[in-house]
Amino acid sequence: MSDFGFYFKLGWEHIISKNALDHQLFILALAAIYLLRDWKQVLILVTAFTIGHSITLALSVFDIIRFSSAWVEFLIPCTIVFTATANLFQKKFTPKSVRINYFLALFFGLIHGMGFANSIRFMLASDQSIGWGLFGFNVGLEVGQIVLVIAILVVVTILVTLFKVNRRDWVLVSAGAVFGVSLLMALERLPF
Repeated sequence: MSDFGFYFKLGWEHIISKNALDHQLFILALAAIYLLRDWKQVLILVTAFTIGHSITLALSVFDIIRFSSAWVEFLIPCTIVFTATANLFQKKFTPKSVRINYFLALFFGLIHGMGFANSIRFMLASDQSIGWGLFGFNVGLEVGQIVLVIAILVVVTILVTLFKVNRRDWVLVSAGAVFGVSLLMALERLPF
């Protein structure tokens, strides 16, 4: 069980630490269009991301797939740029209009999972209880995402309901900021 705790902490820090800006920006881009009342939709959204992340992480740890770190590190901010761009064009915030976000979260989770896979592969591969390690990491990742999402939803709901900020304006500002930071990250990480 100590392995579970170790990897849980690693998964938690993968989302919550100050070095996790790319994941935090991605979660912000995914969650910024929702309010606290939409928490079930957002829970499904972050779980889809975790599933994608978990798949490529497991495939990499078992040495079934390998990707160039340089390309993965470049593609991660590209996924954030794409998600922020999708928010810029979002006019309605109905469940039907944001359904594509589930597929984005799952697909982009696959890419994000490859990023950390190169770091954790050696740790998990040398561990006797690889299953507990992967499970612990993914639970820590999911819990960290849920905490981050709740914070985002609370802030957005307060801005929109208490301070009467126009929801569309909030989405434009947050998407624009995330787009700008992520584009700079992508340009800094060009693999060629």
